[in-house]
Amino acid sequence: MTQNWIQFQISVPAEVRSDQVGYVSCCPPLDIYSQGPTKETALENLVEAIQLFFESCYERGTLDKVLRDCGFEPNKEFIPTEDEKMIAVPLSLVARGQAHAA
Repeated sequence: MTQNWIQFQISVPAEVRSDQVGYVSCCPPLDIYSQGPTKETALENLVEAIQLFFESCYERGTLDKVLRDCGFEPNKEFIPTEDEKMIAVPLSLVARGQAHAA
């Protein structure tokens, strides 16, 4: 049995601010927060938290409902402004089963 996989990459807005013990990172539209001792670690931890969020929603079959509840809708014309800090979040999906010949 072969496994096929596809990797998606999404770009999400991110904010990082210092606090008393390190840095707090967040993705406001998804209301996801993380932290770390450095800015870089806080962002890495945020990426992991967002990955886990999407994987969990997908596995439970609630991804579309969660995104709609957060106010998301398709918008092909969206272009982030230069002052918006966006981070890349890779999402991998594995299809278990036989590969189809082209």
